[in-house]
Amino acid sequence: MLTRAVSRCLKAMGEIIKVGRWVPHQLTDRQQENRKIVSEILLSRYKCKSYLHRIVTGNEKWIYFKNPKCNRTAVQINCKTMLCIFWDQEGSIYYELLTHGKTVITDHYKQQLLNLNNAILEKLEQYKKRQHKVIFLDNNAPSHCA
Repeated sequence: MLTRAVSRCLKAMGEIIKVGRWVPHQLTDRQQENRKIVSEILLSRYKCKSYLHRIVTGNEKWIYFKNPKCNRTAVQINCKTMLCIFWDQEGSIYYELLTHGKTVITDHYKQQLLNLNNAILEKLEQYKKRQHKVIFLDNNAPSHCA
């Protein structure tokens, strides 16, 4: 009941819902100018390469050979493999497709990090000279799940 009342008040004030948030239907000149200034600041931060270009991150993803929603036997056969991929803002740096049924455990993850380090040194010139350090952004999974 309260939600409906709030929604009616916001609509009466000229607000609309965009991407799940209440925003003004029309931006004022001041709001437009503020958005322009913030956009220019963010763009200049991106161009000066303060630290964003140094961030390397990665993830694992199960890749299905057949769509399990369409074929009931595909779920039973377990036709999938794990893709482990690491990237920076420019794109992919290193990836590995694990053999059928294999998952990442601690020892394998250590080897992947060594392979990633070699790939970084191979692909990214600034790291060969050790002028910059990589900021490695990783999830917080426990080592037995790594």
